Amino acid sequence: MIYTTHYPSSVGDILLAEREGALIGLWIEGQKYFLGSLREEVAVCDDRPVFSRVKNWLDRYFAGEKPAVSAIPLAPAGSEFRRQVWDILCEIPYGEVTTYGEIAKQIARKRGVWRMSAQAVGGAVGHNPISIIIPCHRVVGTNGSLTGYAGGLDKKIKLLTLEGVNMEGFFLPKKGTAL
Repeated sequence: MIYTTHYPSSVGDILLAEREGALIGLWIEGQKYFLGSLREEVAVCDDRPVFSRVKNWLDRYFAGEKPAVSAIPLAPAGSEFRRQVWDILCEIPYGEVTTYGEIAKQIARKRGVWRMSAQAVGGAVGHNPISIIIPCHRVVGTNGSLTGYAGGLDKKIKLLTLEGVNMEGFFLPKKGTAL
């Protein structure tokens, strides 16, 4: 059984999902891949212990604090490759950004291969089922494009601004170029 609850935030209503005491989803209303590939029975239940922890984490985050990703038990469902990418996302420091290309280089090193596709990384980043806590909003294009945020580029900008990222040098991609 999957349990869900809602959290109102400055970037919109957020749906939280948990299974067996771990967070398996955090989606901003209207986000691409909303609910991901959940196929189990879903029930609303606001009083799950992990929800209290996540809501506290989000309260602190939106207040400008830097809560640790490790404070929440996470269990995102995905392929080994996607989980590797999401693990790297969790290592991006608050208030900093990295690129799809840099993540691709890290994955290539870990796998002992010469090269990894930045587009494949972009697909994994875009399918991150636990937005904000697994900080996919901290990934930008190598050229400074604020491309590819499933929650919407306006929300990506709000989250990066909240974290104090210097937005100078970043730009919105032309229509149709987002990952």
